[in-house]
Amino acid sequence: MIEKIRKTKETDITISLNINGTGKSNIDTGVGFLDHMLESFSKHSLIDLNIICKGDTHIDDHHSVEDIGIVLGSLVADAIYPIKNMERFGSANIVMDEACVSCDLDLSNRPYIVYELSLIGKVGNFDTELVEEFFRAFVLNSRISAHIVQLRGKNQHHIIEASFKSVAVAIRRAVVANNRVGIPSTKDVL
Repeated sequence: MIEKIRKTKETDITISLNINGTGKSNIDTGVGFLDHMLESFSKHSLIDLNIICKGDTHIDDHHSVEDIGIVLGSLVADAIYPIKNMERFGSANIVMDEACVSCDLDLSNRPYIVYELSLIGKVGNFDTELVEEFFRAFVLNSRISAHIVQLRGKNQHHIIEASFKSVAVAIRRAVVANNRVGIPSTKDVL
């Protein structure tokens, strides 16, 4: 397990992870819906994940959600770079009832995000606009290139959960060990 702590005036976050885990998690962010999404992310990525966040949720959930994305992404970067003997590319289409979300990603060490989810309003008390804030922070800090695209769906909960699961499965596939590829780049560095 590797760990990071980030303290600001808005949040106090401790996250530890094992990129080659079994999908066990212990998550308490103070944002119930985000806990549910991160537990699903852990389970389907097979990344063991411990997250504790104390944030200024009396204002709203924005700072907690974004800062967790920053710290989690940074830890993923620490776990995978420099990339060697790893597949590098991952892809998944995940279905949740009527919803289907695709994630294609590259552990490129060059952050880029294409985010195409049609979300409006809230799921319970959770502002759906925070999904983009989370993924943007996660992708930029993990230094991956990710395309997260809604193919179908109307139910906001299903779309969001399918997005977290599609990113999780794509990462699981990208970090698979493959000794034949060495450094998976024609540049010999990532």
